Amino acid sequence: MSSWLPVAPCTPRRCTHHEGATRAPLLAAALLCAGGALTLLGVLCVPAVLLLGPSHRDLLIRRWAYAVVRAFGVRVQVTGEPYGPDRPTAGELVVANHVSWLDIPLVAAVLPARMVAKSEIRNWPLLGPLAALGGTLFIERDRLRTLPDTVRALAGALAAGSRVAVFPQGSTWCGRCGGGHFRPAAFQAAIDAGSAVRPVRISYRTTGTDAAGAVAFVGDDPLAASLWRVVTAAGLTAEISILPPVPAGAVHGRRGLARAAQSAVARDSANLPASSVHH
Repeated sequence: MSSWLPVAPCTPRRCTHHEGATRAPLLAAALLCAGGALTLLGVLCVPAVLLLGPSHRDLLIRRWAYAVVRAFGVRVQVTGEPYGPDRPTAGELVVANHVSWLDIPLVAAVLPARMVAKSEIRNWPLLGPLAALGGTLFIERDRLRTLPDTVRALAGALAAGSRVAVFPQGSTWCGRCGGGHFRPAAFQAAIDAGSAVRPVRISYRTTGTDAAGAVAFVGDDPLAASLWRVVTAAGLTAEISILPPVPAGAVHGRRGLARAAQSAVARDSANLPASSVHH
């Protein structure tokens, strides 16, 4: 199996079980409709949003993405500051662990970026058109010949000043076994563009316990089934930690940069104070 085409051992049967409290079906259905409606609204508004200036566009995207996550019944807790004295003046590569489709709006809620996603997402209902209109960079994961072109496209976007978000594990993992290794290809793009790498750690819990089984979107799990697990899981909280950037030149080579970013994401940050907690 190619390192560019990783396959997680996670499967719906083994990993997608929620044993905590659940919502009543009627309330869960209402949340599902609310989340779907907000997502559809985002699709319809993308052409108008693209006409806004960068600062106003980023603010609107952040608020909309946060509203989508909350509409599906998920609380959001943010640790760390997306912007500080070290705010990059050029492009930035955002890298995060990958558990669920929820990871995408979560990243957008704190660090709006052009996403890197597998080409199959282009055909998803609602989310696919939204991703395409929002400038998502789609990759053909099963065609290794396209890898150099993908790296060049990423480097070009970063060099042009775009923030680009990628899930370098290459696939979703339930998170219970530590997840897969960060693949180095995207990090080569950051090196070529001279861009910093911003690690982001995503985790989910319900009432102090791990909630990976409720949110994990793995293997051949149907999107509809995953959506229903999320809206029926009561007390679900998404925790997103924004970690300090790693300059592309601080570590030798793309593999070293990938290891540094993965180490930062895997490091326990549970004891750090939250900069903002939304209920």
